[in-house]
Parts: sequence; structure tokens; C-alpha cells
Amino acid sequence: MAQASTQKNDHEAANDSAKSTLISRNITVMGRRTSIRLEPEMWMALREAAKRELCTMHDICTLISFRKEEGTSLTSAIRVFLMLYFRAASTEEGHIRAGHGNFKHMRQRARLPAMMPAAQVGGEMGELRA
Repeated sequence: MAQASTQKNDHEAANDSAKSTLISRNITVMGRRTSIRLEPEMWMALREAAKRELCTMHDICTLISFRKEEGTSLTSAIRVFLMLYFRAASTEEGHIRAGHGNFKHMRQRARLPAMMPAAQVGGEMGELRA
């Protein structure tokens, strides 16, 4: 029951742009407790990956800790793991269903002001411009 409450709080924080700060949580890595600060969306993704893998977030973080480069922070390694985990599961069909493949639609989903020139946000090639 406590997990459902935590999920709701993370979800609310993820949807509130004013609350898009990092959230600190304790994780047990290799039997030792450590504090990790991640964005609410990253906590939700980590929780989802653990649920899919039938393990705990602690198990995944321990695995990540074993595999990360020596000079890399655990927090950074967790973010990279999550990106690679979900990228590995993505398919072309999934991208099409999500409306990917058209930068014009991406700009619309980002809810940019209508008056913002396309040249500032990316033209035909979708490049960000300074």
C-alpha cells in the first residue's frame, strides 16, 4: 500500500513543472544504504523496470553499480541504464504509434508558443539552434 502512495507522489511531481526538482531516496547497493537523487520521472522508470524484471530497485541499482565505469557516479549510471533499458524495448511500430518521426509534431507536443519561429527550434533537419 505504501508503494502505491509513493507512486502517486512521484506521478504528481512529474506532472507539476514547478516540482521538477530532484527527489532523494535511500537505495541499498551491495548491502550498503546510499542516497540517490533522481528526477521523479527517473524514479518512476526505475520502479517500472524493477516491476518488469520481477526484482527490486535495490537489485537493479546493485547490478548497475557492478557494471558502471569507476569514474562514473551511480546516479549518472542509473540514468544511462534506464535510457538503454527502454531504448532496447522500443520498436519502429511503437515509435509510429507514439507519433515519432516528424519534428513538426514534436514541436507541437512540446507546446511551444505559436509565434516562436521554427528556425529557433529546428527546421527541416530538426536541429536545435542557438
